[in-house]
Amino acid sequence: MKARNWWLAMIAVIVVAGGGGYLWLRQSVVGRRADLASGYVAHVVCSCRYVGNRDLKSCATDFEPGMEIVKMSDDTAAKRITAWVPLLAKHTATWSADYGCALDKR
Repeated sequence: MKARNWWLAMIAVIVVAGGGGYLWLRQSVVGRRADLASGYVAHVVCSCRYVGNRDLKSCATDFEPGMEIVKMSDDTAAKRITAWVPLLAKHTATWSADYGCALDKR
């Protein structure tokens, strides 16, 4: 019985430490850069796709070096680009006739 309690305590410590590490990472310089990068990619790709009428593959050539970590998806029906850095940040930019491409409010 004592061995089982020890393992449960170790799992609890790992979960708490992992959660704390995740929260720290989101608030660190890395997290802020991920937030900035995902917003940049969403806006640039939205403009490229829906203002410049280029395909998604062509738009990916416009990125600055180091942006390879940012993932993106295209919702052509809604004219919306979503860009994210896994586990850290996510932004969406939507095209409208009135405003062009604008980042959505969070």
